[in-house]
Amino acid sequence: MRAVILAGGKGTRLRPYTLVLPKPLVPIGDYPILEVVIRQLAASGFTHVTMAVNHLAELVEAFFGDGRRWGLKIDYSVECRPLSTMAPLKLIRDLPDDFLVMNGDILTDAPFERLYQEHVAGGNLFTISSYQREVHVDFGVLETDGNGLLRGFQEKPVQRHDVSMGVYVLSRRVLEHIPDDVPFGFDDLMLALLGKGEKVHLRGHEGYWLDIGRPDDYVEAVEQFERQKHAFLRQ
Repeated sequence: MRAVILAGGKGTRLRPYTLVLPKPLVPIGDYPILEVVIRQLAASGFTHVTMAVNHLAELVEAFFGDGRRWGLKIDYSVECRPLSTMAPLKLIRDLPDDFLVMNGDILTDAPFERLYQEHVAGGNLFTISSYQREVHVDFGVLETDGNGLLRGFQEKPVQRHDVSMGVYVLSRRVLEHIPDDVPFGFDDLMLALLGKGEKVHLRGHEGYWLDIGRPDDYVEAVEQFERQKHAFLRQ
């Protein structure tokens, strides 16, 4: 099984941690977060990982090398300029019929192999691993009729939304919807697929997931990893 890890971002929201290190090399316990991801993919049966890199790419390559330490093959696709999240896939010429794509800065216990297998078995074009997040509104919410009259009221309601985990499985056919050599993100691709009537499947995950995007998230990730290291590394 083949995986592509998106590891080219500058991690500006995670400063000051990313001033000297690329975000994928920021440590979580004893390992960089990207090593945790690599260990999870190896344990899930993936044998070939391509890292799409840009910012401080030489540090990522120096640390991970060819992947033999983890029992899989690692190679690299280097962007000459930032291409967002989906356009870098067009630079990788040897992608198989189906492959997993994920961000290199997430902490999760998601079963990558099951996501991949269900995608392939269903003949899907694009499968998103999704997670339900709660959004707490810290105000009383007024429901009006548009004419200045109150029709309802909710005190500090909780809203629930299915969000993308930054973990996907793609058919190679999806590359036909991605333009060449221009920035093109996940949002652009979803709107393009929906606009063309293509089916995008979701598979919900009820375990743990955290996008390490901000300093507060990073602190939480370190704490959770220490508490549940055996679950994340399948030890």
